[in-house]
Amino acid sequence: MNNAVAGFSKLSKNEKINWIADTYFSTPDEALKIIRNYWNSDHKLQQLHDEFIENTITNLYIPLGIAPNFLINGKYKTIPMAIEESSVVAAASKAAKYWATRGGFKATVLNTEKIGQVHFIFNGNAEKLQSFFDQIKPKFFSDTQSITKNMQQRGGGILDIQLKDKRNLLENYFQLHATFETKDSMGANFINSCLEQFATTLKEEAHNSDLLAKNETLQVVMSILSNYVPNCVVRAEVSCPVEDLAEKHITNPQEFAERFVQAVQIAEVEPFRATTHNKGIMNGVDAVILATGNDFRAVEAGIHAYASRNGQYTSLSHAKIEDGVFTFWLEIPLALGTVGGLTSLHPLVKLCLEILQKPSAKELMEIVAVAGLAQNFAALRSLTTNGIQAGHMKMHLNNIINQFEANDEERHLIKSHFKINAISHSAVVEFIDNLRK
Repeated sequence: MNNAVAGFSKLSKNEKINWIADTYFSTPDEALKIIRNYWNSDHKLQQLHDEFIENTITNLYIPLGIAPNFLINGKYKTIPMAIEESSVVAAASKAAKYWATRGGFKATVLNTEKIGQVHFIFNGNAEKLQSFFDQIKPKFFSDTQSITKNMQQRGGGILDIQLKDKRNLLENYFQLHATFETKDSMGANFINSCLEQFATTLKEEAHNSDLLAKNETLQVVMSILSNYVPNCVVRAEVSCPVEDLAEKHITNPQEFAERFVQAVQIAEVEPFRATTHNKGIMNGVDAVILATGNDFRAVEAGIHAYASRNGQYTSLSHAKIEDGVFTFWLEIPLALGTVGGLTSLHPLVKLCLEILQKPSAKELMEIVAVAGLAQNFAALRSLTTNGIQAGHMKMHLNNIINQFEANDEERHLIKSHFKINAISHSAVVEFIDNLRK
């Protein structure tokens, strides 16, 4: 079966979905019904969503939840979270409530430097190239003045540009390594525009330079920002006397604290555990990033690179007991924005930023890091006490019930039964089968 199609992007929206339905479904009308059911009834709002990306056929909804009671640097925050996974929002909310009575979360932005690079191949004398770079460096700044003017007025701009010799990695490979401050914007378009001008300046100046010989060739390969931002880092932490950790499920706080620290230490040395450990952190991080219209793929890539910066993938969070005080913290790189992009276009993103009281980029970094730490604390608390599955399966029960399209009476009986019985997919299926017999 040949499913190739010519000129798909030029088809109308209805032509696209008709082709999809006719090509891939034995019941095209049913497929069309599902696709159209997820269109927004507000035509203008739907058109806005259609134009976010290319070849749009419908909307894929992700639930937007709310986690209240986050005490961050002395102020209460209600955090919006967009995620499809059961128990994440509940766990974050529970951790927020727990720490609100123990001093809350402390968060600090350590740095906000972002990075971009012009990658090029130079076949010639490296010392002469360095002299050439030193000579033309001011021109990189002057040639980008029209691009950086508005950013400079907001206190941002190009921080520095360095020539880096990377020939130990790849033959004749060099780069311009530039650092930027982009204030409240994520700054991707700004950085990439600057880099492309750097590349143009580099090529033009090399062509006209008396410092470089005619046989010394310079070829720009590409100009692009980096999503690895090890100097754009935020720290979030919680701490309290060990005895204050006590609660309903923590009757021996010293034992709990010691086991918690051991669990973190395992993630620090064991990459298999660290991967799942950090995935839990990203449950909180990604959910807030998605809700606020930021790029969670860029953040994921940068954070996981950061977790590997010392040569082995390791835990992003850390814990200790010192002088009777329990401390749990993380430091993660986050390049975020609260202006530009979806933050000014998507109505729900704008609403989420309103809920967060219109944070600056720095404040959003703190909120996101706290959400990640809260999620990690909730998971580790469960793992080191009564296990993670009880709570997770309780939240997952609704998904199983909906999968089998239970009616209201069945739903009531199922939930009543599993209030006192262990939940598993097979146990729920068996109970539903017996009900329906």
